[in-house]
Amino acid sequence: MSVIKRRVGASAAVAVVIAAGGLGISSIASAKNHKSAKKVNWSTVTSAKAGGGMAALIKAAKAEGNLNVIALPADWANYGTMINTFERRYHIKVHSYNPNGTSAQEIQALKQDRGRNSEPDVIDVGETYTEAPDPSLFAPYKVATWNMIPAAAKDPNGDWYNDYGGYLSFGCDTAVVKKCPTSWKALLSPQYKGDVALNGAIGQAAAATDAVYAAALNNGGSLTNVKPGIAFFNKLKSNGNFNSTDCNAASVIEANQCPILINWDYLNSAKSYGLPASFAKHWKVIDPNGKEFAGYYVQAISKYAPHPAAARLWEEFLYSTTGQNIWLEGGARPIELPALVKKGMENKKAYSALPKVTGTPVLPPVGASAKAGTEIAAAFPA
Repeated sequence: MSVIKRRVGASAAVAVVIAAGGLGISSIASAKNHKSAKKVNWSTVTSAKAGGGMAALIKAAKAEGNLNVIALPADWANYGTMINTFERRYHIKVHSYNPNGTSAQEIQALKQDRGRNSEPDVIDVGETYTEAPDPSLFAPYKVATWNMIPAAAKDPNGDWYNDYGGYLSFGCDTAVVKKCPTSWKALLSPQYKGDVALNGAIGQAAAATDAVYAAALNNGGSLTNVKPGIAFFNKLKSNGNFNSTDCNAASVIEANQCPILINWDYLNSAKSYGLPASFAKHWKVIDPNGKEFAGYYVQAISKYAPHPAAARLWEEFLYSTTGQNIWLEGGARPIELPALVKKGMENKKAYSALPKVTGTPVLPPVGASAKAGTEIAAAFPA
């Protein structure tokens, strides 16, 4: 999955306190609301309240009966559980297309599949794709917890909003790599010939693109200067340390083809990959020294969603306490995590299992991230 699929700041990384809330669904809806709900054009509704309330939204979504999602692997941030729980709760069938696709492919699908029943209703992409290539593809919608999402983590118009994230880390196959690198500069060592791999392609997958961004920050660059990162990866390629294998599947990792894999920490674990216990024994994850690169992914609703009510209900579910904890149980840090912790509503076991991070994480602003992503993609054309 995976500018992009796939961009998390820890609760410590995001200095905000967000109030977490569940789906406030009234058990009784007035006859007036039921009557008006039938006339609602959910394609243009910007909040559940504007459409007659949560009960009206649920009714309309159930009537549609379907939801199209894209690029959501079952083991990515616990999306398998997320989808199954949503289906059981609302009796809406979720159609998952191209589960191992990239953010670039998600945007492409919004354009190419417009008018088809298979067009994605919602997308989950890296932040770069909120500004490029075409934000007019998104339908503005503000979830019930909108005021609890920090201003920096959302578009003021409701076109997109951060959902979950993590830190870039090094996954090491110690059956191949005897000593795992602990810094970005260490990746240039001659001992790592043909070892350094990515999840997806630079310029297409968020983890891969942000690896270049992180390398820039740890080699004299900045949030607005990614040239050192581009030079760093060009050097990895010229000195033979770069491994061009797309490490986006457990089978490739198990085949020892990804000795050092740069990926988000919540995806780099043996559990997330579904690696067998025998292999997990020699799979190690390191959060490198230096500046911790944090990133969030982003939710958005298609302006031309074939199931507009179901799309909006899906977003409400994701940002409910249940949805946020499902992401947390998948090892990701949901945007409402600080509020969940403050209220004691987080899954305690999942929260304690999060990788411990030292130092101050760097969370690029969306504008800087978008510009950096565009520059990095141009430097590494497909």
